[in-house]
Amino acid sequence: MKKLPIGIQTFSKLREQGCVYVDKTNFALKLIQEGEYYFLSRPRRFGKSLFLDTLAEIFLGNKELFKGLYIYDKYDFKPHPVIKISFGSGDYITEEIIFNEIDRIFERNEKELKVTSLDKKDVRGRFEELIVKVSEKYKNKVVILIDEYDKPILDNILNKELAIKARSILKNLYGVIKDSDRYIKFVFITGVSKFSKLNLFSGLNNLRDITVIKEYAEICGYTHNDLENVFFEHLKNVNLEKVKKWYNGYNYFGEKIYNPYDILLFIANGYEFRNYWWSTGNPSFLIDKLKETNYYLPKLDNALISEEGLDIFDVEYIDILALLWQTGYLTFKDKIIDKFGRITYRLCIPNLEIQFSLHELFIDYLTNQRYEKRLYEENLLIALDNRDFDKFKEILQSIFSSIPYENYVNNVLSRYEGYYSSVIYVYLKALGYDVVAEDTTNKGRIDITIKTDTMIVIIEFKVDSKEDAIEQILKKKYYEKYKSEGKEIYLVGIKFDSRERNIVELKSKKYNQE
Repeated sequence: MKKLPIGIQTFSKLREQGCVYVDKTNFALKLIQEGEYYFLSRPRRFGKSLFLDTLAEIFLGNKELFKGLYIYDKYDFKPHPVIKISFGSGDYITEEIIFNEIDRIFERNEKELKVTSLDKKDVRGRFEELIVKVSEKYKNKVVILIDEYDKPILDNILNKELAIKARSILKNLYGVIKDSDRYIKFVFITGVSKFSKLNLFSGLNNLRDITVIKEYAEICGYTHNDLENVFFEHLKNVNLEKVKKWYNGYNYFGEKIYNPYDILLFIANGYEFRNYWWSTGNPSFLIDKLKETNYYLPKLDNALISEEGLDIFDVEYIDILALLWQTGYLTFKDKIIDKFGRITYRLCIPNLEIQFSLHELFIDYLTNQRYEKRLYEENLLIALDNRDFDKFKEILQSIFSSIPYENYVNNVLSRYEGYYSSVIYVYLKALGYDVVAEDTTNKGRIDITIKTDTMIVIIEFKVDSKEDAIEQILKKKYYEKYKSEGKEIYLVGIKFDSRERNIVELKSKKYNQE
């Protein structure tokens, strides 16, 4: 059985050690044949670094590494000098650290490419001279591969002043590429974010963004077919449908894909379903951004964002939806094209790993119930499975009763009516249920719909209101949307009192479909 390439981002090492490898060289060949300047955004730990190193070995002419792979007999492997720039390691928490890292990157390239006498005082001048000297030394055009181009900015996403400085430094660095075209064979830039080209790649108009191009949808990550074939020996007798629900779902308009890190650790850890990818990152910045925007959390799933909304992302204006999509906490659900050709994307949470983890984080944000939430979740699960809505009400009242007063005072969202429904929504999502907020029908919107294998629960909320929530559900016939599914349908009306900061009434009714 082949070795798993856990933590290996070096293509030669992976091939020489006989590791499992999902062949991506068809994409590499397509890129080389069809253009020269490319940009790709993908979340962290998605295989971007390995793909860049694969490109490096192709351009270096190391043909034997590719024996048995798609590109082996389809490319001439004529060698070109390769300049590698990576900001993947280190925390760029000061301007000095950023400059020191750039200096280290140049020193490494100068040593590997055997060029000297470079100007060490000016970042722009040094990069420009490196490109020229390398091209002249090897009498060939240069390949430039840039990995994690945006990390010095993202590391300071909550420190706008330093983020702007980092952007300025990087803009000065990357600006050299435009003026060095005559010496360049190929450029590939990767990162997590899609910072505005106008502000970071000024003038590089021929940089093709392949992030959401269907032909390159599977350029990083594993498909389900890869699991069934390439990982066949490793995944014998494993419930692949459950694996799909937990880890699949990233959508770039081709086949849906898995984050490789999840799959490799899932296998290595004896097929335990855990939050592998989530646990490697620190998404605390999401909470800080949510606090700034007062975003109504149930709107995250099925949220809409324009094509322009993804592209105007920058330090001065960070759209929370664009940030969540770029960092992998949301993915595309579908693409909507209006009669004028304008594109809008509908977003969704990709899989159970992210659903569980993201909403656990939101529970902490909304309630500060970091320790008792597990007991609440377990009891909510039992109550709903047993159709015990009296118990459901009792647990929800306990949840709201135990939210610290300071949390109401300090949490901006708690001043809005949506706070109460948000708390219930994030608890239900953290249970793993298929939960739809603002569920559209032909008569209006259901506040929350819970969908399980055997039942549908339609929930209507009222805050400081004398209206009967159940009557509203019946009057607008919200249940009609789900009658054809043949499941039990329960109608639930919940009333909140903002002065009591709690539920004062919860009524339930089983809808009789006969």
